[in-house]
Amino acid sequence: MRALLIVLAICVPAIAQSKAAKSSGPDCSGGWPMKMTFVQLKNAGLVDNNSIDFSKAKTVRLASEKIGKDLWHQVYRVTFTNSSGDLIEAIAIHDASTEECSMTGVEVFVISKHLSPEGK
Repeated sequence: MRALLIVLAICVPAIAQSKAAKSSGPDCSGGWPMKMTFVQLKNAGLVDNNSIDFSKAKTVRLASEKIGKDLWHQVYRVTFTNSSGDLIEAIAIHDASTEECSMTGVEVFVISKHLSPEGK
């Protein structure tokens, strides 16, 4: 009985995750959108390899819309922390499939200021 409970505890979350991936597409966080955002920021002269603490880099998927049989249009918020502790934030948009996160290039929008609902 205990073994059955352990197997169920392992299998049920895996099944739920696979269904979630099918409905909202692959989660490419930390991969293609983050890497390509850094490259575009670097090419624009906004960052360099020595100015970023990559251990603090963060990517969050904000939206994913199915646009084809195995193709999703996705939006990510990418945050880098520079050596002085300041945040460099961007929105990354690209298309991904279950086989490949890099179905298209990444379009990057730099966030110059984040306004909270209180206006701060």
